[in-house]
Amino acid sequence: MSFVEMVEMVDILKRADYDGKHGPYSNPNVRNAKIMAKVMKNLQKTFGVRRSKDQLRKRWSDFKLREQDQYRRIQRVL
Repeated sequence: MSFVEMVEMVDILKRADYDGKHGPYSNPNVRNAKIMAKVMKNLQKTFGVRRSKDQLRKRWSDFKLREQDQYRRIQRVL
């Protein structure tokens, strides 16, 4: 996954509040699935790459837990 793709993914997930930090939501699993589908569609349209929801979900988790330095770099770009 290229850096530009990662920036795009993080931007969408942050704008849509994927982690649910800004309040309790009804049906959080359905909400997160819709957000991830939106990310998939956007990456396909913009970059022509097809990634599964599971791949993107794992990548997001890795950013927050394992690759925090890269996550900070992306945050600076945004």
